Amino acid sequence: MGKRRKPSPPSRARLAVLTTAVAGGAVLASGTAHAEPAPTLASVKEQVDRLNEEAEQAIERFNGFQEKQQKLQGEANRIQEKVARGQEAMNELRTQLGVVGAEQYRNNGIDPGIQLMLDSDPASYLGRASVQDQVAGSWTDLLKRAQDEQRKLDQERTEAAATLADLDAVGASLNAQKNQIQSKLAQSEALLNKLSAEERAKINAQEAADKAKAAAQQAAAAERAKAAEKEAADKAKAAAGKETAGKGGTPAPQTPAASTPAPAASTPAPPAAGGRAAAIVQFAYAQLGKPYGWSRTGPSSFDCSGLTGAAYRAADVSLPRTSQEQWKVGTRIGRGDLQPGDLVFFYPDLHHVGVYIGDGKMIHAPRTGKNIEVLPIGVMPYMGAVRP
Repeated sequence: MGKRRKPSPPSRARLAVLTTAVAGGAVLASGTAHAEPAPTLASVKEQVDRLNEEAEQAIERFNGFQEKQQKLQGEANRIQEKVARGQEAMNELRTQLGVVGAEQYRNNGIDPGIQLMLDSDPASYLGRASVQDQVAGSWTDLLKRAQDEQRKLDQERTEAAATLADLDAVGASLNAQKNQIQSKLAQSEALLNKLSAEERAKINAQEAADKAKAAAQQAAAAERAKAAEKEAADKAKAAAGKETAGKGGTPAPQTPAASTPAPAASTPAPPAAGGRAAAIVQFAYAQLGKPYGWSRTGPSSFDCSGLTGAAYRAADVSLPRTSQEQWKVGTRIGRGDLQPGDLVFFYPDLHHVGVYIGDGKMIHAPRTGKNIEVLPIGVMPYMGAVRP
C-alpha cells in the first residue's frame, strides 16, 4: 500500500478567507442579538400585572404559613411549660423516693425474723414493724406515681419535639415564600424602572380607563336590570287592572311612568350608623388612601385579606387570616343578592378579596405600590361572595 499523504496546511489566503467569514458571522450574530425590538407598553403592563398577581398569590400563602407559625409557637410554648412542670414534679418525687428508700434501708437492713428474736421487747418490735409496713406502702405508691409521671413526661417531650420540628418546617416555608414575594416585586419594579415617566403615565391612564369601562358596564347592566324589573311590574299591574275591570270594578288610576333614574354616583356613600354591615363598610371607607402593605393587617397599611379581616373585627367578627380561608366562612351569596359588607372574591384560587359597598363596587387593598381604593367588582375575574 502506498503511503498516505498528509493534508497540506491551508494557505495564507485561505486562512484569511476563513477568518473573515467567521468574523462576519460573529458580527451578524451580534447584530441579530441587539436587533430585538423594545417591549411595548402593553407587554410591559401584562408582565407587571402577571408578576403582581403571582406576588399576591405568594403573599396569601405567606399569610397562611405565618398564621400557622404563630399557632405552632403558642402550642410549643404550652407543651414546653407542661414539660417544665412535669420535670419539677419528677424531681420532687425523686427526692421523696430517696428519703423513703433510705428509711427503709435503715429499718429493713436485718431480716424481720432475726430482729424479733434479738429484740428485748417483742411488743415494741411489732409496733415498729407496723410502721415499716406503712413505709413500704408509701414506697410502692411513690414508685408508681414516679413511673406514671415519667411516662407522661416522656410523652410530652416527644410531643414538644414534634411540634418544634413542625415549627422549623413552617419557618422554612415562610422564608421561601418571603423570598418569592420579594423576587416577584423586584422583577416588577425593574420592568417599571425601564419606562419613562410618560410611559408610566400611559400605563396608569390605561388602568384608569379599564376601571371606568368596567364601572360603566356595571352601571349599564344595573340600569337594564332595573328596566326589566319595572317592565315586569308594569305588566303585572296591567294584568291585575284588566282582571279588576272584568269583574265590574273600577281600575286603579294609572300613574305616569317614572322617568329614567339618574345615574348613581361614582362611589356610593357609606351607610348610616347602625348594624354590623354598616360598621364593616364604614371601617373600609375610613381606610381609603392608605398604602397596600403585604402581610399587613393595619392600622397604617393592609394587604387584601388583612383589610377584610380588620373591617370585620370592627364589627366584632373574627375572620381567618387568608382570603382562601375567609371564603370558607359564612353563607355563599349570589351576585344578584350582594349587600354592603359582603366579602367578594376573585381569581380561580381566590387569592384576592374585598369588601362590597353596593352599586357593583368594593373597597380593596390592590397591590404593592397602590393605595386602598374603590373598584368595580367587574375589573377582576369574579368568583363569588360570602356573608360571614
